[in-house]
Amino acid sequence: MKKETTRSDELFLRATKVVPGGIYGHVAPAGGLPEVFPHYAESGKGCRFRDVDGKEWIDFLCGYGSSLLGYADPEVDEAAERQRRDGSVLNQPTERMVELAEALTDRIDFAQWAVFAKNGSDVTTWATRVAREHTGRSLVVKAKGAYHGVDAWCDPGFGGRIAEDRAAVREFVWNDLDGLTQLVEEEGEDIAALILTPYHHAAFGASEMPADGFWTGVEDLCREQGIVLVLDDVRAGFRLHEGGSHRHFGFTPDLSCYSKALGNGYAISACAGREEYRRAAREVFLTGSCWNDAVSMAAALKCIEIAKRENVVERLDLLGRRLEDGLQSQAKAHGYSFALTGPPSMPFPWFEEDDNLYAVQRFCGFCAEEGVFFHPHHNWFLCGAHAEADIDEAVEVAGRAFARMAQEKD
Repeated sequence: MKKETTRSDELFLRATKVVPGGIYGHVAPAGGLPEVFPHYAESGKGCRFRDVDGKEWIDFLCGYGSSLLGYADPEVDEAAERQRRDGSVLNQPTERMVELAEALTDRIDFAQWAVFAKNGSDVTTWATRVAREHTGRSLVVKAKGAYHGVDAWCDPGFGGRIAEDRAAVREFVWNDLDGLTQLVEEEGEDIAALILTPYHHAAFGASEMPADGFWTGVEDLCREQGIVLVLDDVRAGFRLHEGGSHRHFGFTPDLSCYSKALGNGYAISACAGREEYRRAAREVFLTGSCWNDAVSMAAALKCIEIAKRENVVERLDLLGRRLEDGLQSQAKAHGYSFALTGPPSMPFPWFEEDDNLYAVQRFCGFCAEEGVFFHPHHNWFLCGAHAEADIDEAVEVAGRAFARMAQEKD
């Protein structure tokens, strides 16, 4: 039977004529489930969004993590609107920049300064340059498969890239402290920065938590060799600990990068650093015409205030555990070995012996038919607007999805 053409399909067809690929990057249809996921959203409120065809979804992607409190949080939007009436992007920054820097350096235990941009890539790339300026060295070390942004030294694609773009980048396998130690022994005098996420959340694979002693060993190596330890906390920041993910895992970086949850959907990113890197931070050029956007800074100030007041980190952990328990119980009842890997507040779904990812795609597709947005290839996110009732509703839908999968096998 021919699939009915939706408004979402019609918009995508229009887009292909005026936008390369129609939709590009991580939100491109091919990265998800194009047969069941909508191409375009219309509105969002709390933990739900509505697509352009009027279908409502319980959302477990939360704007790829940018919604910490929930869509259209009234307090955040009110703070943003107050600032919008006074101005957003002016010739100079506003007092909001000073206030936000003060708030972050108060919140993040090692930080004596902070700078702001718009996107995670802006600050991860800038942080590696600060490390080079500070050390006078050239090499950057990262974990294989880790995502740190869209710039040529780290992006996951190949188009437009030349060999020189990665000539000064070295990689090691996550959690392989011996392999990292060997790399440092061989090239440590030339290594400016080691950039890592707080845990390994590569696409298309189960999330990996740090092994016992991994972060202690990493920190010791960096201190011994004068390597700048850069934490890419863009994805996980403020979801695992209100003071940054390093507090959750018990280590101290030199520079740390944030975005996503910082603004609750308003575009903003930040890099916070230790005092000894202040001079290098002044020397490395950092700017953008809209990077002093006072509206996003006002939103960020209110977002981190609410998150602390409402103890959102603990709430997301509890909700994530409820979701995990419910899904595993449903999976087991229908004969599936299923796990949510990574932290409970931002888990990644994984079926045992599903190397071709067919099972997870089938599962997420069946859930999507009933309006539950589980992504098959990206870690999920919970937000402060999720309630136990939302979790339980999603688990019920998942139970029916597991049942359909089991019927297909029979």
